[in-house]
Amino acid sequence: MTKKTGVLLVNLGTPDAPDRKSVYKYLKEFLLDKRVLDIPWLQRNLLVRLLIAPFRSKPSSKLYQKLWTNEGSPLKVNGYKLVKGIRELLGENYTVELAMRYQTPTIKSGLATLRSKAVDEIIVFPLFPHYASASTGSVHEEVMKEISTWQVIPELKLINSYYDLEGMIKVFADNARKYDLTSYDHFLFSYHGLPQRQMIKANDFNHCHCNIECCQKITNENKFCYSAQCYATTKALVVNLGLKEWQYTTCFQSRLGRDPWIKPYTSDVLLERTKKGDKSLLVFCPAFVSDCLETTVEVEDEYRNDFIHLGGEKLDLVESLNDNPEWIKVVAEFIKQQN
Repeated sequence: MTKKTGVLLVNLGTPDAPDRKSVYKYLKEFLLDKRVLDIPWLQRNLLVRLLIAPFRSKPSSKLYQKLWTNEGSPLKVNGYKLVKGIRELLGENYTVELAMRYQTPTIKSGLATLRSKAVDEIIVFPLFPHYASASTGSVHEEVMKEISTWQVIPELKLINSYYDLEGMIKVFADNARKYDLTSYDHFLFSYHGLPQRQMIKANDFNHCHCNIECCQKITNENKFCYSAQCYATTKALVVNLGLKEWQYTTCFQSRLGRDPWIKPYTSDVLLERTKKGDKSLLVFCPAFVSDCLETTVEVEDEYRNDFIHLGGEKLDLVESLNDNPEWIKVVAEFIKQQN
């Protein structure tokens, strides 16, 4: 009997439409996740239901309208294209489905489809190269919660991270080579940020001090540390591209609230680079395998405008992996290696 493998690709999520009602629904589901907004239940519910979702849904919907294409949300459109390409490469012994942690298509529906195909095992592949409790951890928890209700539970493999996956690094680097690298004064590797308190909570070996020094090398103690994994990705890209130490900076974007987040902040680095006389920057966002609000709007639009306002002249964004055929090959090969 031929073994059947189910594969669930999971991304964070996106509103079903760029209108205020859909964005409100998305924000509420996203921020009520205890792994995302890790504060006491009552405080979280009051904050999200009475303040954040009602007041942020309108301005956020305007940002999503900038992002939206004729096909829909790039995150979902690229996700379906990725699934289609992987299906074609893996063949009939694999069933590949797309899911979003928040909104549609749901993890529940994706798992139900795999279950209906009587798969022998399920591989859950979060579309986040770096492990964080608020992203990969939340996906894993939701998958286990759903599967725990099944009478027959197949073999289950949860992918933790793949921050230094050679093929992924090569595709990101090749995307950068589409630009004239010699024309830039500096290179930024901008990752999605996390509150420092979440870094400390995930500190099983009591080593985390939320500083750059302890993240410079992957060790047995920090191998699951989000920040350390981000720095490892930067180093892999730097080696591939042949950049020198002084040519680049690793930084973190998308900070919210007053609590301290992982530093340095991308917004602060932009100011610092203009003070040093930089006029042109090339920005990588390796935490995102698909272009989304944080890349297309936050970096390519908002940060570019900020940089020019500060005295810069050019800020370009290296495109994400999206539905790049080489990225599709990398994921398909990675999945085959899990068997």
